[in-house]
Amino acid sequence: MYILGAILAFSVLVIVHELGHFTLAKLNGVKVEEFSLGMGPKLFGIKGKETEYLIKALPIGGYVRMLGEEEKVSDARAFSSKSPVQKLSIIAAGPLMNFILAILMFAFIGSIRGFALPVVDTVDKDKPAYSAGIQNGDKIIMVNNKKIKTWDDFFTEVYLANGSTMNIKLLRNGETKSIDVTPVKDTVENRYIVGIRPVLLEKPSFGQSVSYGFTQTKTIIGQTFSVLKTLFTGKASAGDIGGPITIIKVSTKAAEQGIIPLMAFAAYLSVQLAIFNIIPFPALDGGWIFLLLFEIITRKKLDDNKVGVLNYIGFAILMALMVVVVIKDILYPIKL
Repeated sequence: MYILGAILAFSVLVIVHELGHFTLAKLNGVKVEEFSLGMGPKLFGIKGKETEYLIKALPIGGYVRMLGEEEKVSDARAFSSKSPVQKLSIIAAGPLMNFILAILMFAFIGSIRGFALPVVDTVDKDKPAYSAGIQNGDKIIMVNNKKIKTWDDFFTEVYLANGSTMNIKLLRNGETKSIDVTPVKDTVENRYIVGIRPVLLEKPSFGQSVSYGFTQTKTIIGQTFSVLKTLFTGKASAGDIGGPITIIKVSTKAAEQGIIPLMAFAAYLSVQLAIFNIIPFPALDGGWIFLLLFEIITRKKLDDNKVGVLNYIGFAILMALMVVVVIKDILYPIKL
């Protein structure tokens, strides 16, 4: 039951993403030939007026196939016949919808259960924050010269510090204080802590909830790029990255805890899906965006057939990587 809930949650993210492409394609007069949820062998489909709606065997993504997307077609309704700006709006709509969905979901979650503020509620005695002089009511505004907008921003900086001394700027009674704190390892939770607990805003207003949705999404975007940076600099291992099986496992655990935790994880995944898709790699939305921006800036028309071949190659590489990640998930699963 919980696994079905996890698969359903991920499917919603894919549907919303592809619905963005589908809607903008229709608005720009492009013929959509297929709208697929899932990849691989076809399970079943429904033929509409001009679009076939499919459900496929592998719940690892989806796609919208448009006329003239992979090669030049002499048809006014072909994707290849549209202007670079029109094409860009169609391609960018997918990731944009995932960002919007995340904002709305986080806003809803915040309105239901409240959220933590980057303001100190209590300070644990005999912990680094207490020794450094941090007090109840202090507002954390910056850590290591990085602005802090949410409690998760602060939590992330503690994680990235990895036990190194942090410079924390606080707002106390209208005055800015600068304090150095060195996190210590919590043996119970197996992570670094400084020993403070945040203020919880239990009943936020509509505006505060929406603002939380925006800031939380922005925070996760920043966290994601920070993790990618540690991965490329060798500070993190590729073994810490999970694939579809890991996603389902984590989603299932979230579903076991209730609808709100599952929704929170789905919102997090929605941001990840958007970021993954804007990577400038062939076959991904980001690859298209890069090429279309090149066309717009240089005003040089790219060969549609060559772009199609490039996307075929990119898709093949992505599928190969997906197989590798799935095998890794099976043989070397991440401990949850």
